[in-house]
Amino acid sequence: MKFLVRSVVLAAALTMAAGAANAQNMPIAVVGPITGSNAALGEQMKRGAEMAVADINAKGGVLGKKLDLIIADDACDPKQAVAAANDVVGKKVVFVAGHYCSSASIPASAVYNEAGVLQMTPASTNPALTDDAAKKGWNNVFRACGRDDAQGAVAGKYLADHYKGKHVAIVHDKTAYGKGIADETMKAMNKAGLKETMYEAITQGDKDFSALVSKMKQANIDVIYFGGYQTEGGLIVRQARDQGLKAQFIGADALVTEEFWKITGPSGEGTLMTFPPDPRKVPAAKAVVDKFMAEKPPYNPEGYTLYTYAAIQAFAAAAEKAKSVKVDDLSKALHSMTVQTVVGPLTWDKKGDVTDPKYVFYIWKNGTYAEM
Repeated sequence: MKFLVRSVVLAAALTMAAGAANAQNMPIAVVGPITGSNAALGEQMKRGAEMAVADINAKGGVLGKKLDLIIADDACDPKQAVAAANDVVGKKVVFVAGHYCSSASIPASAVYNEAGVLQMTPASTNPALTDDAAKKGWNNVFRACGRDDAQGAVAGKYLADHYKGKHVAIVHDKTAYGKGIADETMKAMNKAGLKETMYEAITQGDKDFSALVSKMKQANIDVIYFGGYQTEGGLIVRQARDQGLKAQFIGADALVTEEFWKITGPSGEGTLMTFPPDPRKVPAAKAVVDKFMAEKPPYNPEGYTLYTYAAIQAFAAAAEKAKSVKVDDLSKALHSMTVQTVVGPLTWDKKGDVTDPKYVFYIWKNGTYAEM
């Protein structure tokens, strides 16, 4: 009996000690689509965040504390995003790298603002995220990536320059990201003198696009610009090719994942998409990329993996400069500094957007993609 009592007391003491030790750590979160049709994109974020936290902790952490990473799932669903945001805020996080989808980042940003938590998305490109936050006077919302108006300007000009007099279909998936990038691209294309032949919307989660493909065949569509994610985009390409529609397919940054080719197979050959210059080729990223590729099995840090790593680097640098994790201090620090990250140096404007974002075209060939 005495042994049992001593065991219980010892266990309680160990639990308290562990809790005390954990209390000395600094909780941060990465929130994205860990499940659902965009889980491959959430995996990019998770891997980037885990590597960043491991590397920062190996160098002593932030303000003398080790980072504790909380991983939360929003499935790219607005309601689930708000629930996930409330969950991590309840765990007293001081920073969130997230979300992936703009339709998740935008509603979640209100939760973080109310709680006084810094949010930096590595991937949400809809201008409304930072535009609306700035209008409301919020100072907690930042990006590590560019915006749709910058990306759409590049895509729209390309369409106008290369498809003058041709039939263009603009298709989007009704999401904040998909419709946003499609509309920005169309606006830039129209400004450059090319008018779309069709403007169509699909629903995320749909799998049968035969009616849409038939409609595009009847309209003699030469090029399809798609605003949306890799699942629906891949299915549209495959079904178009199956029905004999050979129109050029062009998308945006959400297609920068090997998952796209897994869906399309050879039908994806020649697909174009916009994304920033390959972050894996940035000299500052070499050591981190090598570490990913040395894993068993090797992990290709594609898409927004390194942008998530960079977002956490930015938080850590701001905290060290401010000697604080309060959102006002972190925000002020970020606005006053250049952070050297794995994707290159980052600076931010008054809205929390990165200055001078760059976009280039990539092409899918033989199951891999590279800059054109």
